[in-house]
Amino acid sequence: MANRKRQIPIIIMVNEREKALIEEKMRQLGTKNMGAYIRKMAIDGYVIRLDLSDISELVSLLRRSSNNLNQYAKRAHETGRIYEADIEDIQSSLKSVWEKADQIMTRLSTID
Repeated sequence: MANRKRQIPIIIMVNEREKALIEEKMRQLGTKNMGAYIRKMAIDGYVIRLDLSDISELVSLLRRSSNNLNQYAKRAHETGRIYEADIEDIQSSLKSVWEKADQIMTRLSTID
């Protein structure tokens, strides 16, 4: 043991599912040495953290737009009329949705 190149142990605990996932990824890579695999992933692996606040905002805009559209459709069925202000509101809501979607797509296109 004194001749080991690596003398500092790092111990991690995993559950059965996590161990199975690690073993599956090792099989995909073609390695059987778990220590080498985990060491390589800890040093060279990528961690991706996504900021999904824009997506949450887009979902909120879509939800509001669909709720408003449902209310306008309900009123149109009850009264038999469609109001110009309602159409303008729908168009404004859709414009906001498309602008947010365009912002998200532009940001995603810059990811390497």
